[in-house]
Amino acid sequence: MIPNSSLDDFYQRNGASLPEGIAREIGHFNVFESEKLFDKETGNRIMPYSRRTYYKIGWLRGNSRAEYADKVIDIQENALLFATPKIPYHWLPEDSNQTGMFCIFTPDFLSPAKTGVVLDELPIFQPGQLPIFQLSAAEVQEIEYIFRKMHKELNADYKYKYDLLRNLVLELIHYGQKLQPLSALSATQNASERISSLFIELLERQFPLESSHQRLSLRTPKDYADRLAVHVNHLNKVLKEITGSTTTELISNRIIQEAKTLLKQTHWSVADIAYTLGFDDLAHFSNYFKKQTAFTPLAFRT
Repeated sequence: MIPNSSLDDFYQRNGASLPEGIAREIGHFNVFESEKLFDKETGNRIMPYSRRTYYKIGWLRGNSRAEYADKVIDIQENALLFATPKIPYHWLPEDSNQTGMFCIFTPDFLSPAKTGVVLDELPIFQPGQLPIFQLSAAEVQEIEYIFRKMHKELNADYKYKYDLLRNLVLELIHYGQKLQPLSALSATQNASERISSLFIELLERQFPLESSHQRLSLRTPKDYADRLAVHVNHLNKVLKEITGSTTTELISNRIIQEAKTLLKQTHWSVADIAYTLGFDDLAHFSNYFKKQTAFTPLAFRT
């Protein structure tokens, strides 16, 4: 299983401690100089696929490569990268000259109540996008100024510094949305394995369901294909080749597995379980469950 990458994991992996004085109610924000986190002797700064729980905006300086499902992007000199918890990617440095800066933040930091913006509705964070942008020399100066200002303000005693930092993050987002994204290269030889791995990662990310108020956000093959920026038929072909099962079968098997767990280990009503698993109609869920298991939900529970 692909590892989780929470904020705690991020700081532990980079040998740092979670900063003090950041109140929970404002969400989390921090900014870093990449060079200080990159081991030039070993090149040990690869970012593996993981279930990141935070957003990231990075100014990348140096040659590197980013892999998204079946697409690969070569990054040369300077680029601006936007990462969301919903779109997994793999970043690999091509040399030891990796500098630049990046910031990380949780959704709460830029919540609609504070900014009037819904992050996942912004074009740059939409599924299917490859948000890496080449920067000209002039653009680098502007981007570096914003990051340096973030670094300065984060360490200041200004009472409203987090409001200022939110504005700077939004400035970076809008700056990126005005740029032309880098083109993806042709698929690499291990693209099928990567697509399969990312599909499983997206599928598993939705579980376990810990509250009857939760609901699966990805239910259909097209939902997953859109998130991975591949055609639904191509996704199905790859999964059939790699796993022996179709996209629909893999999704269905995982939903049934979770349904069994919820029926046996919780006191939720069958209607609540049906809702969390994405069924609007209780009868539809009951028929679906019986078709897969030969039992009705109530019969399986008892």
